[in-house]
Amino acid sequence: MTTTPELSCDVLIIGSGAAGLSLALRLAEKHQVIVLSKGPVSEGSTFYAQGGIAAVFDETDSIDSHVEDTLIAGAGICDRHAVEFVASNARSCVQWLIDQGVLFDTQVQPNGEESYHLTREGGHSHRRILHAADATGKEVETTLWSARRRTIRIFAYWSGVTPSI
Repeated sequence: MTTTPELSCDVLIIGSGAAGLSLALRLAEKHQVIVLSKGPVSEGSTFYAQGGIAAVFDETDSIDSHVEDTLIAGAGICDRHAVEFVASNARSCVQWLIDQGVLFDTQVQPNGEESYHLTREGGHSHRRILHAADATGKEVETTLWSARRRTIRIFAYWSGVTPSI
């Protein structure tokens, strides 16, 4: 008979993608965290995401414009409050990723200053997409994986959890 070890933690996170690892990193300072992954980190959706992350970094852009672009592209199915929340917090979330070590592409401006290379993608009226070449998800995932704290326990190849009752 195979015995499964009992594990305990303050927070159990299901999924080792960008959302799961970000949450684990934020909670690990004060809580015992376990992350369960159904497979290796290199096989999740985040790892294969190619595009970029939309956030207002250009001074000619605005959160209001980002909100309106998103609502128009959403063709009436977006919740305005959710869109406003995401657009308003996108820059600080991207900055958190940068603080963890994510390297978004940069460019040198004519004045010699370096800035993020922002692209304009479908539905956006301004350049607001930060990217890491054409492998932004891979850059985010591998950086968050490298930044994980020793206190975060990660178990791969877990397909289900049965709570003891």
